[in-house]
Amino acid sequence: MLTTLKNVWFRDPKESPLYINDVAVRIRAGMLLIIPLFMGLTLFNVAYTSKWVVDGNTASDTYETNWDGEIIYAVEASKRTYEYSTQTIVLFYALFEMLAGMFRFSARLSPTILLASLLAKNSPPVWKPLLPKRFAWSIGASLISICLVFFNPDTFAQWVNFLSASPLLPTTENYMPTNTGTTLVWVCLGFMWLEAVLGFCVGCKLHSLLVWVGLLKEECAACNNLDWQKIAEKKHKKTP
Repeated sequence: MLTTLKNVWFRDPKESPLYINDVAVRIRAGMLLIIPLFMGLTLFNVAYTSKWVVDGNTASDTYETNWDGEIIYAVEASKRTYEYSTQTIVLFYALFEMLAGMFRFSARLSPTILLASLLAKNSPPVWKPLLPKRFAWSIGASLISICLVFFNPDTFAQWVNFLSASPLLPTTENYMPTNTGTTLVWVCLGFMWLEAVLGFCVGCKLHSLLVWVGLLKEECAACNNLDWQKIAEKKHKKTP
């Protein structure tokens, strides 16, 4: 346990390039699934539940019926307003988690990385290079940043207008497409589910594609996962 707390999910924090335990990565992805699920429930509540808050204690019979013969009641109702401070805090935490996993010094600050590393300590490690994962998490951080703007369009617009010294964005309406939040939540949920359940990292595959076209360089994962101790033991057994 002390070794796990010291190295977290790194094979050796001092080596270069860095390698991390993919078993812990998948456990962590399963933990973080709760964030897109929470955001999905928020968007479902906004899109499909009533936009009105009705006080049933004030309902009174108007002694009238509609075309279907149903009694019409008069009630006090107010328009529901949505406040996303909790969702914003959750998204900022998710952004921190994406960024924390990218570097050796910040990984120790992540509760999910520490917990996932402890849960994976009794399983055979699967060492994979950090670079593709870092690329994948940068995609996640970008998607989360867009979600933050979607839930706080007025705040972001005020920052942009202040920095530009001109009203580039409106502050009284959401200038982003209405389906932005729903689309991004499904994308994040799908990416995390693939990582946690199937061990399929979409960001890593995109990184491999960029390596294939020559835009990025990748270390040989197979070469760096050789178990030299087992190889030496096999040679020793073969020696008469």
